[in-house]
Amino acid sequence: MGWFGGKDKNSGTATVEAPAQAAAGLPAVPGYQAGTWTIDASHSEISFTVRHMAVSKVRGRLGSVSGEIVTHDEPGTSAVTAEVDVTSITTFNDQRDGHLKTGDFFDVENHPVATFRSTSVGHDGDDFVLAGELTLKGVTRPVTLTVEVSGFGPDAYGGTRAGFSAKGQINRRDFGVEFDARLDNGGLVVSDKVDLELDVEAVLNA
Repeated sequence: MGWFGGKDKNSGTATVEAPAQAAAGLPAVPGYQAGTWTIDASHSEISFTVRHMAVSKVRGRLGSVSGEIVTHDEPGTSAVTAEVDVTSITTFNDQRDGHLKTGDFFDVENHPVATFRSTSVGHDGDDFVLAGELTLKGVTRPVTLTVEVSGFGPDAYGGTRAGFSAKGQINRRDFGVEFDARLDNGGLVVSDKVDLELDVEAVLNA
C-alpha cells in the first residue's frame, strides 16, 4: 500500500523513470506511474494476527476496504486515504467474531468504520515506509507500515492496475481496546500487540 491520499491535481498519468526515483532517495520501481487509483475492494484485504493465551496465534481479516491512492511524479509526495468496514471482521469462528464486535473489543455498533490517512512516504534501505494516522474505535494514533510495491501494469479489461503489500504492528490498547482477561499465571488471554498485513490492488482512474 505504497501511497494513499486526496485527489491528484493532474488528471493525466506519467511514467517516472527509475533514475528519477533513485535521485529522490527512494527505491526504484520499474513501470512506476503517477495518477489517481481507486482501491479494488474485491482484490484487497487486511489481515491480522494476535497471540492467544501466549502459546498460539489467532488470525483474522477485515475483508472490506476502500479508498484512494495518489502516486505523484515525485513518489515521496504520494499519498493514501483508506476506509475499512470493521463489521466485516472475521476470525472464522462465529462466537469469537461476535465477541470482537462488542464493546470489549471494537464496538462496531458505535464505531463501524476505521480510517487511515497517510502523512509521509520514506524508505528504510530497499523498503518503502508509509507513515500515517489510523482511527480505530474513535481513537486516532500514528502508525508506520513497511511497504512492498508489487508492480504496475495492464489488466485484462484495458485498464491499468497497481499492487502493494504492507506490514505493521499496533498496540490494541492505544485504540481503547482494553479487554484484559488473564490466565492464572498473569499472562494475557489476548496479546496487546497486533500484527497487520495488507494486500491492496488498485485501478488507475480513467
